[in-house]
Amino acid sequence: MAANGPAAQGSPDFTRTALVRLERALRVQYYSPRTLEAYGGWIRRFLRFHRARQGGELGPAEAAAFLGALAERRRVSASTQNQARSALVFFYRRVLGRPLPPLVGVTPAGRPRRIPVVLSREEVARVIAELSGAKQLVAMLLYGSGLRLLEALRLRIKDIDFARLQITVRGGKGDKDRVTVLPEALVPRLRAHLGRVERLHQRDLLRGAGCVELPGAFARKSPSAQRAWEWQWVFPATSVYRDRVTGERRRHHLHETAVQRAMREAVLRARISKRATCHTLRHSFATHLLESGADIRTIQELLGHSDLETTMIYTHVLQRGAGAVRSPLEGLLGGGVDPPGRVRGPGPD
Repeated sequence: MAANGPAAQGSPDFTRTALVRLERALRVQYYSPRTLEAYGGWIRRFLRFHRARQGGELGPAEAAAFLGALAERRRVSASTQNQARSALVFFYRRVLGRPLPPLVGVTPAGRPRRIPVVLSREEVARVIAELSGAKQLVAMLLYGSGLRLLEALRLRIKDIDFARLQITVRGGKGDKDRVTVLPEALVPRLRAHLGRVERLHQRDLLRGAGCVELPGAFARKSPSAQRAWEWQWVFPATSVYRDRVTGERRRHHLHETAVQRAMREAVLRARISKRATCHTLRHSFATHLLESGADIRTIQELLGHSDLETTMIYTHVLQRGAGAVRSPLEGLLGGGVDPPGRVRGPGPD
């Protein structure tokens, strides 16, 4: 997969060829579609940064210059810089055919520890009340089951187990499967929703559509599965598209941006002065479970964290933490003593 020296890098088609090779190498290594998109974007920006179409070697110095510009000029976050670095390491090794040596003066950016934004139970209820339809049901699953947004949107019918009140997350972050709780209070709403989805699927089948994208090579192994009910999305999109490769008329799952936009608008309508997103509902799920006395390792498993330390961040936002400490100022003001310089009695402040 290596490019053929400086001449290849200097050719007008180098960027296009390099991106095709990058995508092929990522697919061979079974990287997720999100990683394909992210790495492709970084390598496109890297090649544009160095004007690779006009020629020139791409060595360690060029990689270091690009990462330095990200940190110094664009002031990107540590996680963003590390993602760009990972994309370059993969690109040099798998596409250019030469491993990227340690970059002088460029070390992996340390990721600062941030306390997550968490909504109170009353705030969660206000936000959910401002949503409707499928988007409201998605929000309820994010909070009620601790799902990530894409994990909820990629649920298939077979992943919902009403009898055992559990949800199976397939290929979550890190390509890991896990099982989490299905709130019993959500069962009637979810059954009614799936009834509407099934009627939509039957109409699609009558119109010659009704196909769904299947994971990996399963479509070749079981072609009929793409029309089977159990493989359909729990939250299908409102429109049908035609696949460019197979020509089949398919229905994708609901797009994440539609839910994110609805969430932003709901937070504004609920007049909540926190920077709450869809992921905030997952943070609230974990924090409220801890407040209720749930075991930290159980929460770790429900969230799908590989490291317990990641789950421990929620202990910093518990009500029995900073919120349970009585400030010494309370005793000062509560005892009728005013701060120095303040004159007691009526009158303007």
